[in-house]
Amino acid sequence: MWLDELERLDVATYAAIARSQTPLLDAAMSRLSRAADYSKLSLGGAAVLAVLGGRRGRRAAAFGLASVGVTATVVNVALKPLGRRERPDRVRAQVPIARHVPMPISTSFPSGHSAAAFAFATGAGHVLPLAGLPLRLLAALVAYSRVHTGVHYPVDVIAGALLGGAFAQLTTHALERRGAVSVGAAPASAGAER
Repeated sequence: MWLDELERLDVATYAAIARSQTPLLDAAMSRLSRAADYSKLSLGGAAVLAVLGGRRGRRAAAFGLASVGVTATVVNVALKPLGRRERPDRVRAQVPIARHVPMPISTSFPSGHSAAAFAFATGAGHVLPLAGLPLRLLAALVAYSRVHTGVHYPVDVIAGALLGGAFAQLTTHALERRGAVSVGAAPASAGAER
């Protein structure tokens, strides 16, 4: 019973966002959503961290990208086929054309863009906590952009965000235990930077 109510709330929230007249936000969200395709924002963020952040920045970039790799693989290869949720019907919901980005052919649940963005933010933030906050804010905007552009329901992006954070935590802890991604720092057991 509660799943039916959650579904109704999810669809109603999607429809309310679709009906909202936000011409200035439409262009920004479309650009942001496209910029996050294939984790381009995470790759750019990793480059900035690696160049400007010294050894810790390179380590944060490596942890972030490793987290994206693990998360994207699990979400896209294992979880999306299990979810089998169809993409929203943007035409029926009357999502304005100005918001449209290419509709992915994969299933809708969970959002891969949201998962990858939160995975990078969590992985990099594990090493550089001060960078984690702006990266998580950017990840939240990417997640919202997927609903605003009409390619995901809100529950898809919430699930993606939670999964991205969780898989990043698992990835960073595994990397620290193995000492596999030290990038100039000692393994965690020997007092690696955090």
